[in-house]
Amino acid sequence: QVQLVESGGGLVQAGGSLRLSCAASGRTFSSVAMGWFRQAPGKEREFAASITWSRFLTYYADSVKGRFTISRDNAKDTVYLQMNSLKPEDTAVYYCAAGSTARFMASYGVHSWGKGTLVTVSS
Repeated sequence: QVQLVESGGGLVQAGGSLRLSCAASGRTFSSVAMGWFRQAPGKEREFAASITWSRFLTYYADSVKGRFTISRDNAKDTVYLQMNSLKPEDTAVYYCAAGSTARFMASYGVHSWGKGTLVTVSS
C-alpha cells in the first residue's frame, strides 16, 4: 500500500491553469505506476492520466489530452498534474492513484487511492 495525499485544488476561471500535487509515502514510490482520476458531481470516477515508474511513459484520457500533463519526481515521492485551458466540465474531485500498470490503469491495477482534492472551474 502507498499512502497518498493530494493538494493544489481550488477555484479557477475557465481557460486558467492549476497544478495538482500528490505526495506519496509507504511502499517504494519509484516502483509503482501513478495516475490521476476524477469524479464530477453525479458521475462515476473516470481515468484522467497515468505515468510509468521508471521510463516516465504517459497515458491520457481523450478528454484531457493536449491540456493536462502528468509528471513525477521520484526523488520527492511526488506526482503532479498540470492542468491548462481548464473548462467548466473539468470540475471534479481529483484523486491520486497508485497501481501496478500505467498503460492499463484506466481499467485495473489500482491498489491505493488518495482522498481527493476539489477542482472547480467557473465559466
